[in-house]
Amino acid sequence: MINKIVQTPQEALAGIGDGATIMIGGFGNAGMPAALIDALIAQGAKELTIVNNNAGNGDTGLAALIKARRVRKIICSFPRQADSWHFDALYRAGEIQLELVPQGNLAERIRAAGAGIGAFFTPTGYGTQLAEGKETRLIDGKHYVLEQPIHADFALIKALRGDRWGNLVYRKTARNFGPIMAAAAKCTIAQVHETVDLGQIDPEVVVTPGIFVQRIVRIEDPVCNPCKN
Repeated sequence: MINKIVQTPQEALAGIGDGATIMIGGFGNAGMPAALIDALIAQGAKELTIVNNNAGNGDTGLAALIKARRVRKIICSFPRQADSWHFDALYRAGEIQLELVPQGNLAERIRAAGAGIGAFFTPTGYGTQLAEGKETRLIDGKHYVLEQPIHADFALIKALRGDRWGNLVYRKTARNFGPIMAAAAKCTIAQVHETVDLGQIDPEVVVTPGIFVQRIVRIEDPVCNPCKN
């Protein structure tokens, strides 16, 4: 019987080692798998490459992982906000690497990995420092830059509910990067608010099919308590 539900975040994170590349879902705090990140800090893996929309907010979640000096490199679109002080301090000290990627390119590079696309041409970034060292091409009178897909060893994502096969649905905009990250990683670990019996999720509303998910752990989320649909 296929059952991808595990009992604890610690069990869900089994096998993550030093030097792993990890995609973490979320747009700021929306859709961020905070319990999985906390468990990753406790687990102790270091020298990580993190793929995320930003570089952490405040003192919790991804920011706490960066503060703990577990991150060697971050690939993101928005490394600096008013409350990204942990990344900012480490970057200025030369203790963390940054690959800056425009947000549309970030999403498409992740999606390309999941779709099996070798590379793609985009006009975004042409003529800027972001295009230095990359192949460019003139197509129909417009300049494009060749971008590579972003693959990951693990993806940590957050969903509203899931079943034992790993099928997932999300809560509104908390969906953001979760579906494409799930497809782009070798092992996807989902933090869900609710687990349901097989067949209770209408196949027509499944966003991430279970084929892309390896482990699910149920974590109560007060934000989701009023949301039952």
